[in-house]
Amino acid sequence: MKTIIATGLLILCIGTIMGEDLESYQLIERLLRLNGPGAPIIYEDTVIFTASSSYRRVGISFAHEGFSKVHWLKKFVILGEVEITSSNRNVDPYVDTGILFHVQAIPNGMEHMDYRMIIDGLWTADPLNTKSVIGSGGLLQSRVSVPPRSRPTFTFDLASGFTVSYTAPPGEFITLAGSFNGWDPFMYQMKETKRGLDSSLYSLTLPLPAGTYEYVFIHRGERFIDPLNPFIVYTRDGKSASQAQVR
Repeated sequence: MKTIIATGLLILCIGTIMGEDLESYQLIERLLRLNGPGAPIIYEDTVIFTASSSYRRVGISFAHEGFSKVHWLKKFVILGEVEITSSNRNVDPYVDTGILFHVQAIPNGMEHMDYRMIIDGLWTADPLNTKSVIGSGGLLQSRVSVPPRSRPTFTFDLASGFTVSYTAPPGEFITLAGSFNGWDPFMYQMKETKRGLDSSLYSLTLPLPAGTYEYVFIHRGERFIDPLNPFIVYTRDGKSASQAQVR
């Protein structure tokens, strides 16, 4: 008896990518367009670093973190079309794309992201990046030049305050967290302003001063970006958030 356990392609990443949200799947789609490991790629407000999965282990460390932390690259694999029979029940259904990857958020105001890699236990510059500089310690380190990024144009009028809305089933507990409240997930509860049979509109207005803010909705313990706001950034912990200006 045959059992087909997968048809087409299902994406699987060893480890988590930016949490379980829409941006994760957009990032996966970007990874799928790679033909293999190569030079770093700037994607939105992040840099995607890659290496060959033929290495046993690859890590990356950054100058702006004082080279004090090693980020270990994850393996990017896909679940292909696999046919299970009584004779091959132990077959591995996952296909190695040949890519190890790490996604690093770009800090605000950064012009150059300098880094070194540790490949199978040896520290080295990135062999797939042709741009390199001599660091303060006299060691060769790789460099990614960050182009100027435009400020978000998703704006709110200071007089009317910062008002956001979110659609969810009726009777839900939804909160707003962001850079304006230290990402506290309980401080600001949204009000159910328009109730429907299947879905309701939840809204909240905050009298924030002029400035740029990052925020997410918290619903059933999960973070969600604002589906009405096209401007996405990544926080220092690697999670996606919506960004807007109050002016």
